[in-house]
Amino acid sequence: MTLSQATDEHLLATYRKTGDRQVFAELVHRYERELYNFLRRYLGDATLAEDAFQATFLQVHLKCEQFDEGRRFRPWLYAVATNQAIDARRRVRRQRMVSLDQSTGGEHDDVLRLVQVLESTEEDPSARLERNERNAAVAQTLQSLPESMMAVVQLVYFQGLKYREAAEILNVPVGTVKSRLNSAIGKLTDVWNAHHVETP
Repeated sequence: MTLSQATDEHLLATYRKTGDRQVFAELVHRYERELYNFLRRYLGDATLAEDAFQATFLQVHLKCEQFDEGRRFRPWLYAVATNQAIDARRRVRRQRMVSLDQSTGGEHDDVLRLVQVLESTEEDPSARLERNERNAAVAQTLQSLPESMMAVVQLVYFQGLKYREAAEILNVPVGTVKSRLNSAIGKLTDVWNAHHVETP
């Protein structure tokens, strides 16, 4: 069996036994794009995402002995990555404290996908400024959600994981995932509605 044919779980078990760097490199390669994109959306910053990606695989290396036989690798990897992202966001918050009012344009493009779920079609050009203000407010609210809600939004909405998978990653019941997602969408909807002024 070649490395590319082996399951993730088999690769990790092999790496744990042999320490073969090629085996580890194959695992990194498999998740390089997917996991980096997840962290990039979660953190809204390419440098932070790269750091969190490297920290994630460092933890995989350090904790591979703790990986339970019979468990699936992907949810475990996402649990490690989510924890790294949460830690990174906390460090940034401690450093910046209250500089959230500086809006970053392009790095919230993916957030606009969430906004589009809430947005009604507005063709009137005069509504563009209002939409931009709402988009910024929703993006800011998304970034300021409690970590428990932020993680669920990122895993379920942006990463497209099932509730069950997100629950496994976050080590919470499926019902908790659903309620956190509903609460997050509720907060974003409130911000959206608060910034929507009907024009006569």
